[in-house]
Amino acid sequence: MGSEAGFDVVVVGAGVVGLAVAAACAKAGRSVVVLEAEPGIARGVTSRNSEVVHAGIYYPADSLKTALCIEGRRSLYAFCEAKRVPHRRLGKLIVATNEAEIATVEALHARAGANGVEGLELISRAAILALEPEVEARVAVHSTQTGIVEAHAFCQALEAEAVGHDAIVLCDRRVVALAQRSYGWRVEVVAADGESEAIDAGCVVDAAGLSADVVAGLAGLDVDALGYRLHPCKGDYFGLAPGERLSLARLVYPVPQQAGLGIHATLDLAGRVRFGPDTEYVDRLDYQVDPAKAELFRVAAARYLPGLADAALVPDYAGIRPKLAGPGQGFRDFVIEETSAHGAPGFVACIGIESPGLTAALAIAERVAALARA
Repeated sequence: MGSEAGFDVVVVGAGVVGLAVAAACAKAGRSVVVLEAEPGIARGVTSRNSEVVHAGIYYPADSLKTALCIEGRRSLYAFCEAKRVPHRRLGKLIVATNEAEIATVEALHARAGANGVEGLELISRAAILALEPEVEARVAVHSTQTGIVEAHAFCQALEAEAVGHDAIVLCDRRVVALAQRSYGWRVEVVAADGESEAIDAGCVVDAAGLSADVVAGLAGLDVDALGYRLHPCKGDYFGLAPGERLSLARLVYPVPQQAGLGIHATLDLAGRVRFGPDTEYVDRLDYQVDPAKAELFRVAAARYLPGLADAALVPDYAGIRPKLAGPGQGFRDFVIEETSAHGAPGFVACIGIESPGLTAALAIAERVAALARA
């Protein structure tokens, strides 16, 4: 290596957001290179995603999470149909299991409807049982637009779209320094073999997931003063032990909890049921699932799935979310910002892209592509 190459846009990170940004910028005629520290695409946050396509129910009306989730969901389904990416629009129930939770579910339904989320219905216990005989709840929000998608296949399709428009995706490339230049940015990169290179670009897009705050710091931004510091939050998942049976056709969620959406039941495209995630703020990236949590998960899920009363759960997988909200803090929106106002022109920060980031990826990409042209 050692040679310099000029690009309109350097994207740091080849997860779902970085690849969507690369595709959007390349389709708009920009020269694009994606730099990924891992040996392959979608090895970070994206690889440990629940793969749920969210409807846009949970977030404040004026938030990016709401607007980009709704827009991104519509775009995702259209993209997956066109590119034959495996997905299924199977629906979801958000359930109230006692009298105290009914008001919460009704408020979620009203807020989501006001936010423009389509395909919602508030349904009774009888209607719940007609849809899902194993679910016990008083009332539920039935979301017909919620679904699941094969995340890695989605990323492969995005990569193909980007490369088909002449973008370059380089893995095993770790960004170690960023320096402003008259033309934009010089990006210092170290490859897996230890060799370094410098890449010149007009714009840098930070889509680095759990390292997005670190990359922003390399660009000279005061991460703490700007509120860009990430608080990694781990979520474990459990599955049914071999021989256990549970029949669900839809996702089933309890009412939301403080730092997440509660222990819910999700399905993959093979119909396998998983339960999770919980929420635990962590100071290191450890993806081991503690088997001792199995009983806590079973009890939580048995509130709305009484058939789990005597079932056995086994560890499945864990993910770590790049949350901007620390322990006990309130709602934090996505940060999607061109940072000229903070002394870093031509740097676009995508920070705190947790759920519904997968659903919103295509809409995030269009927004970033517009910022990268500014």
